[in-house]
Amino acid sequence: MATCVMCGNDYERAFTVRTADGEELVFDSIECAAHRIAPTCAHCGCRILGHGVVAEGSTYCCAHCAREHAGADISAHA
Repeated sequence: MATCVMCGNDYERAFTVRTADGEELVFDSIECAAHRIAPTCAHCGCRILGHGVVAEGSTYCCAHCAREHAGADISAHA
């Protein structure tokens, strides 16, 4: 069994994620993986689990946060 790097749970179905910089991390759940490796919105601080929005060099969870924080002229609809 492998131990989750986030919560310390020893779990037989743990999985390994290799990050872009080559670091290998073991997790017991997607929740633990998201808390450790998902980017954080520069405005509200939530974890970004989708594509997010990049504006003024920062990453946001949505167009609303990008407008509020960076004043970006971004719309959530085309």
